[in-house]
Amino acid sequence: MRRTLFFVLLLLFAVKAQAQGSSIKIYDDFNDLKFIFEQQNDTTYVINFWATWCAPCVAELPYFEQLYDHYKEEKIKIVLVSLDFERQINTKLKPFLKKNNIKSEVVVLTDNRSQDWIGKVNEDWGGAIPVTHFYKGNSYIFEDGEFASFDELKSVVDMFLDE
Repeated sequence: MRRTLFFVLLLLFAVKAQAQGSSIKIYDDFNDLKFIFEQQNDTTYVINFWATWCAPCVAELPYFEQLYDHYKEEKIKIVLVSLDFERQINTKLKPFLKKNNIKSEVVVLTDNRSQDWIGKVNEDWGGAIPVTHFYKGNSYIFEDGEFASFDELKSVVDMFLDE
């Protein structure tokens, strides 16, 4: 009986751990996600729009992971907003995140009405990815394009930490 109970508990723990590792918040409407651009506190927010099908996006992801590790004791929140296709979340996105050991928060935006919400992120954004929106309180910086190095990405974050 004890052995059976042990295996049942072990199985439940494994299933729960697997479910937690694969849970990604999916937003079908940008309006449900826009709260991440409206936080008024002393945290620096780094919001990167990317997709697994975007080579420059994938190339810069390690820099965001370095940022996550480098500043884990600071008030910084990194959110990677995936624009991957909804039908590929389980077959492409989740395996990619697991294979690359992505620790930053990842959310998926499947709202295909980008013409309605791109300007809400930044009025100068033409829609190409990657782009990154940094902000703290009312101060923000919008970077259109790929970061060439961790140091380049870190230098933008440091501007907010020095405030």
